[in-house]
Amino acid sequence: MLACKPSAIPMEANLKLHAESGTKLQDPSIYRRLIGRLLYLTISRPDICYAVHKLSQFVSNPHTDHMNAATLLLRYLKHTAGQGILFKANSDTRLHAYVDADWGACSDSRRSTTGFCVFLGNSLVSWKAKRQKTVSRSSAEPEYRSLASMASEIIWLKNLLTDFQVTTTHAAVYCDNKAAIHIASNPTFHERTKHLEIDLHFVREQVTRGVLKLFHVRKFHQLADVFTKALPRNAFLSILSKMGIDNIFLPS
Repeated sequence: MLACKPSAIPMEANLKLHAESGTKLQDPSIYRRLIGRLLYLTISRPDICYAVHKLSQFVSNPHTDHMNAATLLLRYLKHTAGQGILFKANSDTRLHAYVDADWGACSDSRRSTTGFCVFLGNSLVSWKAKRQKTVSRSSAEPEYRSLASMASEIIWLKNLLTDFQVTTTHAAVYCDNKAAIHIASNPTFHERTKHLEIDLHFVREQVTRGVLKLFHVRKFHQLADVFTKALPRNAFLSILSKMGIDNIFLPS
């Protein structure tokens, strides 16, 4: 891979991978070792979080298409060897987050993908891309499950900051699904939301306590998109810039 052609994106836009994509690899251990190393790298590289999350779903039975996608990711890493998160000295201590979900994203199971990112001031401090455990029957369901997952992370971060004697106000949470925001603000349960009751109570409790404050954000400004799907180059680079992810090897 040392002489490979660099790539500007970690995964082809809107790439749909299936469990049986391509032919079976003769030596799947190569793929498994590679994904293991990439998972470790996501600790400091949120820009590859979604791509690695997607590729890790096929470690038990990898095929050629999965390996080809992993190779493209390596080409991206060569292109962005100096990329990382910029922490500014003058940043404040207010928490805010972006949360999103890709409904029925998994082509094999139709389970949705949760994605969120949390900022301390202007600094990105937490992020996640994960396939949900159950299938959702409406577009609001995966968004609400994502809200519950993100709320747990916010609470953990607020407790951590308290240990450091850093006080914070409510966390502003930006979601692009109006139905999910309405459910969180409406104290009435309906039959169609009864199966979400635990997540509903949890998120509403955090809103009532003043831990979270929900705001609607347009899809164009939804930074969590980068954790739920493979984006075109311009959209991908635009989000990275807004998240404060910079490449120190590029001229300023």
